[in-house]
Order: sequence, then structure tokens, then C-alpha cells
Amino acid sequence: MAEKLLTLFTAPKPFKDPHISIIQNNALKSWMALGDRVEIIILGNDEGVAENAKTLGIMHIPQVKCNTLGTPLISSMLRLTCEHSKSQILGIVNTDIILFSDLIESVMKISLQKEKFILIGQRWDMEVTKNLPEGADQFARFKEKVIKVGKLHLPMGSDYFIFPRSCYTEIPDLTIGRAGWDNWFIFKSRWEGWPVVDATHDVTVVHQNHDYRHLPGGQPHYRLPETRENVLRGGGEQTIFTIFDAQYSLINGGLKRKKTSMKKIFREIEIFPMTILKSTTLGKLFYFAFRPRKAYHAARNFFKGNQG
Repeated sequence: MAEKLLTLFTAPKPFKDPHISIIQNNALKSWMALGDRVEIIILGNDEGVAENAKTLGIMHIPQVKCNTLGTPLISSMLRLTCEHSKSQILGIVNTDIILFSDLIESVMKISLQKEKFILIGQRWDMEVTKNLPEGADQFARFKEKVIKVGKLHLPMGSDYFIFPRSCYTEIPDLTIGRAGWDNWFIFKSRWEGWPVVDATHDVTVVHQNHDYRHLPGGQPHYRLPETRENVLRGGGEQTIFTIFDAQYSLINGGLKRKKTSMKKIFREIEIFPMTILKSTTLGKLFYFAFRPRKAYHAARNFFKGNQG
């Protein structure tokens, strides 16, 4: 048996809605097509998860810790993954994301260059409504369609996070599938001084478009109370980091410093108190200094609360 290079772990949505079931199975089959050096762990016990894991022959861990609403906590997911896997590189990936072999090639190259890092990147959005054919060759053919049909998503978040198991040993109780946790992962890497590597150039990932019928009230995840809770648990709005905050790009397997621009310079000045001085207090002050309108509303709400 080949030594495992990478462990991918995820907490799927319930296999209840027909379209969600299709895109999740497409994603998992694409991960399986990555080969013997990749192991996959599915966590959680929502409807249909155990059955689909068994059908695909994927390791399933049902006893993940959840919040009061039953949403899995990433801290528990990561702990269980570390307990049940031996690979030195881990990857948390959303279960609607199709992966290709270029991810494995990139992980191998960056792991030779950096001891600690986080690999992230923009996704390609596509409409996928049918089951895709299985196998590495079939997914390689599907990849050829991505640039023609797909749309590159803005660098406002990330749907995959690849990192050595020595990173992220302490994580707040953030919930999966709600906004904020992905931003915190990027913030944490900058706070600790690990390189944040934007792999958009070298790694193609596909997000299969879907609606939000599976969420309470059919609302997008960023409008749910759990998102606000994620942001608070992660340290506040000043910890909302994105792919734009990466210091490096992965270009043909090599690490290149991100190009300098006035926008990038101002952003680095804004986050300087946290990334260099390690001060959350100064970080909050700088955050509001760069956003006077938010500072005004925050001050008004503060004084309103005190008067009440």
C-alpha cells in the first residue's frame, strides 16, 4: 500500500436534496480518482452520509462534535482526522468541490519548499446537474471544459485548505458550512507567520453551483446567526482575511511573491498590528481606522447599548 501523502476530510450536507446528492457524490468521486496516496475521511451523521460513505468505500466517522443546532465543529473534525490518519499533510475541502491531479502535484512541490504553510485558491463556478463519469481519465476530460464553461470566483474566500498536520493545533469552535471559518484559517496562518500560498494559477478546483434550500429558511450561509458566531469566536471582523492576503502565489510549482500594488500595500499596513506586532487590540483599532463608516456604526451601537 502506498504511503499516504494527503488526507482530505469533510462534513457533507445531508444527502436529502437530489441535486445536493449528485454534486457531493461527484466531488467525492473526483477525490477518489486522485489515487492511492490520498485518503478521504467523511465526518458527521446527517441523513444519507453513512450510506453514501459505505457505497463509495470511504472512511466515515459519525461521532463528530456539533454545536447546539447540530452543525459540525471544525475543531472536532480536525482532531478526529488527526487521530485516524497518518499522512503529514491534511486538507479540509467543501463537499461540493471537484478536485484534479494538479492538486497532488502542487502539494508535493510546496511541501518540499516550506515546512509550514497553507495552500488555498480561487474556485471555478459551474452548473453541474448530472452524475459525472468516474475515473481519473474522465475527470481529466471534464477539467478541459472548466476554462470554457466555468467562471472564476472572486478571491473572497476559499473552498479548500491544505496544510501540514503540525499547523492548526488549536482552533476555536467554528462551525463548518457557515461563513467566517475559512477567513479565520487564513488569518491564523498570517498571525503565526506561516506562508499563505495562493495556488489559483496551478490548481484548478470546481465549485458545483447550488441553492441554499438545505439551510434554515433557504438563506445563504453568510446570513445565518452561526456565521456571526463564527466571526465572534474567530476574534471579530478584523480577522476576516481572504485569498487577497496571501503573500505568495504558486506558479508552475515555484513560490513567487505576490505583486505589489497600492491596494496590497494599504492592506498590509492595515493588518500590520496583527501579522507583525501580534496585537489584537491594535488590530481592531487599525481595522476601524481604515473603515470610518464601520467605526461610526460600532461607536453608535456601543453608546446605545450603554444608555439602555
